[in-house]
Amino acid sequence: MPPERHVARSPRIDKTPFELSIHDLSHDGRGVGRRPSAVQGQSGKAVFVSGALPGERVLVEQTARSRQFDQARTLKVLEASPDRVDPRCPHFGTCGGCVLQHLDPTRQIAAKQHTLLENLERIGHVKPESVLPALTEGSWGYRRKGRFSVRRVEKKDRTLIGFREQDPRFVADLRQCHTLIPQIGFRIQALGALVDSLDGRADIPQIEFIAGDEAIALVVRHLNPLTPADLDRLTAFAQAENFAIFLQPGGNHTVHPLWPAQVPLSFRLARWDVELAFRPLDFIQVNARLNEKMIAHALSLLDPQPGERVLDLFCGLGNFTLPLARLVGEVVGVEGEAGLVARARDNAQRNGLANAQFYAADLTLDQRNAPWMKQGLDKLLLDPPRSGAIEVLRQLPLKQFERIVYVSCHPGSLARDAGYLVNECGFRLVSAGVMDMFPHTAHVESIALFQR
Repeated sequence: MPPERHVARSPRIDKTPFELSIHDLSHDGRGVGRRPSAVQGQSGKAVFVSGALPGERVLVEQTARSRQFDQARTLKVLEASPDRVDPRCPHFGTCGGCVLQHLDPTRQIAAKQHTLLENLERIGHVKPESVLPALTEGSWGYRRKGRFSVRRVEKKDRTLIGFREQDPRFVADLRQCHTLIPQIGFRIQALGALVDSLDGRADIPQIEFIAGDEAIALVVRHLNPLTPADLDRLTAFAQAENFAIFLQPGGNHTVHPLWPAQVPLSFRLARWDVELAFRPLDFIQVNARLNEKMIAHALSLLDPQPGERVLDLFCGLGNFTLPLARLVGEVVGVEGEAGLVARARDNAQRNGLANAQFYAADLTLDQRNAPWMKQGLDKLLLDPPRSGAIEVLRQLPLKQFERIVYVSCHPGSLARDAGYLVNECGFRLVSAGVMDMFPHTAHVESIALFQR
């Protein structure tokens, strides 16, 4: 018989409150302090504290521990930072959707700019020749796409709808959300009452929302077939609240409209006379107002000229591609998801843009024999996912590009890729800066210009 396996027990956490001075802000929006070391001359263990800001002295309670650092939550602010403000949302501190509502918005931007520059230097070993002014556009009522978790709690005889709490095991019981567009953010309770009214309320794990210019769609995920009575209740809610409702009984391919049968989901980019249609689960930029500013910002940095041929990688529905097509001789968009490519082609056609070509390709794989790779190109714009673009950058004939504009949703992968372009490929990092796509969160959206 084999020896009994020893199962190590997690060390018990000492819940005794203690005071801590906060000296920094982490990349995920928590204050950073150090507990005094028992060994003279050595710095103490780092502690990441939710709800704390640099320059503050706080009373905290430990919530987790590891060999490298501890985690804690703020119980009381003993000495407040001058940058602290009162959070607008009553759920702040519990809901995990926002982590920075207690920090003055201008300081939020400064913190994100610091994160970007620190990543560029530490990971990529590069510095921009200039720092771009931060791109901002309002900090409330901006979010037009997202996913609510739904959990039926029988003990409370009600359904919780919201984002995950800071402890992701739990669903935040939201009444309202000030970062969402008002049509969604102030109808969460009505949505909860709807789910509570359904026979199949225990079979709904999530509801996604997405807004176009003329319609707002809700996608109701359900694990078992809904009854005819439930379908009637959902339809009545959609009609009363002016929502379009889609049902999702399985994977993404199963999404279909309940009411109305035809839903005009699209948004317009007026500056370039372009309209982009999309489907309920497609990726679109969550902040419509900033998105239009971001496109203008990116195109200004790229400086497209009428006779040029431009490559747009990770092009999605054509968010950058179609405005570019108004300005250049030809633009080539490449995207990994075939459905998005099909809709990008349709969008080009509906806007009368015959000079926009689209290809479906997995940009993490070898594309050196792809037809779009072999054709002459002048400039490059890319907007990759969090993982960045290092695989495709290593394949591209970069010498043909005069300028590269890199839009990033993760400063770490941008920094790595910037290091490759500057230190190995002979480009200059001319400028870089943040764009506040997600105010009150720790998310850092940024943009960088490289020139040969």
